Amino acid sequence: MVLAESVCKSFGALRVLKGITLEVGKGQVLVMVGPSGSGKSTFLRCINHLEQVNAGRLYVDGELIGYREQRGDKLYEISPRDAAKQRRDIGMVFQHFNLFPHRTALENLVEAPVHVKGVKKADAVARAKDLLDQVGLAEKAHRLSGTAVRRPAAARGDRPRAGDEPQADAVRRADLGARPGAGRRGAGR
Repeated sequence: MVLAESVCKSFGALRVLKGITLEVGKGQVLVMVGPSGSGKSTFLRCINHLEQVNAGRLYVDGELIGYREQRGDKLYEISPRDAAKQRRDIGMVFQHFNLFPHRTALENLVEAPVHVKGVKKADAVARAKDLLDQVGLAEKAHRLSGTAVRRPAAARGDRPRAGDEPQADAVRRADLGARPGAGRRGAGR
């Protein structure tokens, strides 16, 4: 589902990602642990092509993210429009998870499928209710409170989801349908 091959990222002289290679299969959970500034969020942003990698390749569901190969191994960055098309199917829960505060959990989940993907509202509502049930919020579809606001953010999207906060781990497990503690493995920089 997610494959990283020798991914490197630098900000000027600061080398943040130093050749990350890993594979996360469907239904697996990956937990990245490290101190602040160690590159965890940078790596997650690279998966969504919110950051450009300096070397290596990232694939989601077998699709090269952010680049196209031409003439052998030469990579060319895809257009911002094509990158946005890739990104719309890869969910990410940010530290500030960007839910619409004036909308309910259900409304937050229905917004993107209807307005970005053109899904019929009835279909989007049915899918949103299923996703809310998966993350334990079925009874709270019409309100949000406390830490429950993270779960609708985790439920958005149909492909890999990545959280950049340790507290999001339980949400990722529920979202991927894994048993608590199943499939964990760490990744260094």
